[in-house]
Amino acid sequence: MKVAALAPAACLLATLAASSAFAMETEQAMKIFALKTAAEWLADPLIVQTVKAQNETTKAYTEDQILAMDALWRSEVGTAETPTISTVLDQPASALLGARVAETQGQVVEAFVMDARGLNVAASAVTSDYWQGDEDKFLKTFALGSGSVHVGEIEFDESTQMYLSQVSFVILDPITHYPIGAMTLGLNAEAF
Repeated sequence: MKVAALAPAACLLATLAASSAFAMETEQAMKIFALKTAAEWLADPLIVQTVKAQNETTKAYTEDQILAMDALWRSEVGTAETPTISTVLDQPASALLGARVAETQGQVVEAFVMDARGLNVAASAVTSDYWQGDEDKFLKTFALGSGSVHVGEIEFDESTQMYLSQVSFVILDPITHYPIGAMTLGLNAEAF
C-alpha cells in the first residue's frame, strides 16, 4: 500500500525536478542571449548619447514630476493622442531598438532603455508605464552598478499571448564605466 502511494508522489517530484531544471536551463540560455544581444546593441553610440542627453534633462526632476509624467504616460496607453509616449517612440534610438528587435526573428519581443532615474529613454514599442525606477528591472541593475543583471520570472503576457521573461542590465558609459542607465529585453521564453 505504501509503495502505491509513493509512486504518484515520486512521479510528481520527478516532474517538478525536470520542470525546474528545464526552467533553470531556459533562464540561463535567455540570460546569455540577452547579454550578448545587448552588448552588440549598446555598441551603437546612439544609445549611449541618447541616455546621456536625457540624464541631463531629468537629473533635476522631482519625485512629483516623475509620478505626474508616469500617470500621463499611463493615461495615453491605448489612445489615439500620445504626445508623452511619442517623445520616446519618435527617438532615433527607438527606431534602432525596433530594427534590432525585428532582426531577432521573435526571440526578443520588446526592448527599452531607461535613464539614471528609471525613466524611458527609447523603446521598440509602447511600455505600460514611463517610470521603471520602482521596479526590479531598474533597482536590481542600475542601483547595483557594473555587471548587474536581473532575470525576471517567465510569465504569460496577455498583450503578446506569449510567455515572456524580461532580462535587464545596467548600461555603462563606455569611457568612464560609470552607470548611466539600464536596458530591458523582453524575451519570448518559447524561443529558447
